[in-house]
Amino acid sequence: MTIHSMTGYAALDRDLGALRLALELKSVNGRFFDLALRCAEELRFLEMSLREKLAAAIGRGKIDCRLQLQPNATAGAQLALNPTLVAQLAAVEGEIRRMLPAAAPLSAAEVLRWPGVLASEAISPERLQTECVALLDAVLAEFLASRAREGARLADVLRERLARMRTAIAKVDPLVPAAIADYTERLATRLREAVATLDEERIRQEIGVFAAKIDVAEELARLVAHLNEVERVLARGGAVGKRLDFLMQELNREANTLAAKSVSAAVTAIALELKLLIEQMREQVQNLE
Repeated sequence: MTIHSMTGYAALDRDLGALRLALELKSVNGRFFDLALRCAEELRFLEMSLREKLAAAIGRGKIDCRLQLQPNATAGAQLALNPTLVAQLAAVEGEIRRMLPAAAPLSAAEVLRWPGVLASEAISPERLQTECVALLDAVLAEFLASRAREGARLADVLRERLARMRTAIAKVDPLVPAAIADYTERLATRLREAVATLDEERIRQEIGVFAAKIDVAEELARLVAHLNEVERVLARGGAVGKRLDFLMQELNREANTLAAKSVSAAVTAIALELKLLIEQMREQVQNLE
């Protein structure tokens, strides 16, 4: 299945003769499906069906959808006014000007933008619905394609970070025995100096307890397991954002534990590198649906 980003954009319009139907769809990341739908008054009767169609096609994100019905500049003389409505507007404006002499007069552009001034009644509601559905299908296909392209790019970034994390984790194993041996020797020296009566067996016991505490084999194994799961989720595709966000938290937890257990500057540096890579991945995951 395809991985989709929550960032996308598409816009198209359709020529309806005297009018032009325009639809713009854009989105950014969001925790849930959050739709802001703005449409022309003449198209309000389609709002519910548009919302349902968008909700069925888009998993989550903050979506802004604008559906407009505008005068068609290419129609020229074919435009027709609604004289009754224009007369009503003129009468209302005259009354307002008598009550508020300082009020600015209506401009021709404002009058033309008034719902119903242009003879849109020539386009039946049935045709408007058909045209809107066809336009939405076309825009939605382009919109989802743009989210899929962005999702593929983000998935590539995540895979590149995964490879770097695997390389960093592979460097830890050879460092741990030497780090433990060095720290063990220093710890034994301090114990002998601090407690002159402490026998060698007790020293070995204390060192054994300490070595168990700083053993990072379990953390490394969990890190690799989480990386494998991230790759599996990416390969499966679909709505992966929430699952990957959870895995980023788990990866960060293991990297923190690795840093806390480290007794070597080299291992600490690798743990910090892992935390940086995880944070970079988390920022990308926030944009995935």
